[in-house]
Amino acid sequence: MTITLTGQNNFLLRQELSKLMASFVQENGDLALEKIDGEEAEFERITEAIQSLPFLANNKMVVLRSPSTHKQFAEQIETLLQSIPATTQVIIVEPKLDKRLVYYKILKTKTDLRESNELDGQALSKWLVQEALDSGGKISPSDANYLVERVGTNQQLLSNELAKLISYNPVVTKDSIDLLVDSNPQSTIFELLESAFAGNRKKVMEIYEEQRALKVEPAQIMAMIAWQLHILAIVVVAGNRTVDQIASQTKLNPYVVRKTMNIARKTDIHAVKKLISDALTLDVRIKSEAIDADEALEHYLLTIF
Repeated sequence: MTITLTGQNNFLLRQELSKLMASFVQENGDLALEKIDGEEAEFERITEAIQSLPFLANNKMVVLRSPSTHKQFAEQIETLLQSIPATTQVIIVEPKLDKRLVYYKILKTKTDLRESNELDGQALSKWLVQEALDSGGKISPSDANYLVERVGTNQQLLSNELAKLISYNPVVTKDSIDLLVDSNPQSTIFELLESAFAGNRKKVMEIYEEQRALKVEPAQIMAMIAWQLHILAIVVVAGNRTVDQIASQTKLNPYVVRKTMNIARKTDIHAVKKLISDALTLDVRIKSEAIDADEALEHYLLTIF
């Protein structure tokens, strides 16, 4: 059997690969596992590995990472798949596949293709709840969502933080999250912009002062604001497209798109263009003029809405 692992979610892809390899090694031993990096190995080395019979074992597994970097492999994929002995299991790892190519279509029809896509907020929360249970802990859906908002959508970071929280107390709560988990600066800046668009000046100043107290410099805050405005512009221009459509076409996380839509409903493309233009002017001034960067940035934020 040949399995293809693909998709933008590197965490889930690596997790799936680890499970497949661990299961095989447990049954057949680690000497029966062969891993080949397609970017380093010669084409002949790849073909020899997948076509040869197992040595000192009944079965063998060959893991091929990005074999399509060899043009020959992509061109001969159908013939190569047919030449694999029944005693050999091949796992093709191709994180980025162009679905328009014949190579992808053959992998989709001739192998067990498993795609690991980015998870949105609700799916991330469900995943955290299950991860906690699998690790002997417990977290409620609402607290899982709070953890996502605090850390961001990076599943590796979420997994690390969840493990830390469960080590402290198997029952994860909002209080333990506040105690042990630092807020992701990018998530905080999103909350800052969200507050600015809502006209909540008090909240804007509170968040800004918190960031400065944490030694986040105005230039860093400006850079994060620029990235959030970039995402906002994409969502506004996207019009009536769905979250999934926007995420798929822009490679943004669906959770980020969904959250940004809340701000997008309160503005239009003309206002976003002005915000970006003003942000650019401010960024240049902060980096080239002797101005009070805090005062200038605070003024920009307080005049957004």
